[in-house]
Amino acid sequence: MTDCRLYLITPPRLPDPQAFARDLDAALTAGGDRVAALQIRLKDASDDDIRAAARILTPVAHAHDVAVLMNDHVGLTKELGLDGVHIGQSDTPYKEARRLLGPDAMIGVTCHNSRHLAMEAAEAGADYVAFGAFFPTTTKAVEHMAKLETLNIWQETMETPCVAIGGVTADTARAIAEAGADFIAVSGAVWNHPDGAAAGVAALKMALEA
Repeated sequence: MTDCRLYLITPPRLPDPQAFARDLDAALTAGGDRVAALQIRLKDASDDDIRAAARILTPVAHAHDVAVLMNDHVGLTKELGLDGVHIGQSDTPYKEARRLLGPDAMIGVTCHNSRHLAMEAAEAGADYVAFGAFFPTTTKAVEHMAKLETLNIWQETMETPCVAIGGVTADTARAIAEAGADFIAVSGAVWNHPDGAAAGVAALKMALEA
């Protein structure tokens, strides 16, 4: 069994947040304490739509002791009182996000396949660094591919937790965890699972606990 936990990311579009909330609840129930976080990542959505979705999904996640982070939107994260934010290299700089959100917020930083970027983020105080993509993914356009050895080296040299993201499935989750990922970020492998989101999380959980 590995200590690696799951970090769920919403689909990029949620036409019916209420219906998705039911899928989320089922997924988190299936995942138990293996699921650590939910990232609300809605692309091309208005601020009002993001607010509405966050207000529906946050209570569901919190009922399962799952932290809720917003992708990119530092201002909305603060306004909605979410647990934290995930920022990319072209988003709000880490120091500005920390200034706005305070010392208790969870802030993670995308670092692609760069240990240099990750070390900068860790030294600045980031709560986690994210490496990826490790495999092709249909969730977003992949500009940077990461290698498993990046996780190995990071785990051996740094204490800041690392998240592996990008194309991870139940078939590859174990290898990612054994390479050194503290968390595995997943989206399509859960929400697009042919037997439903709960089955998607259950398959990932089983792979990590085998």
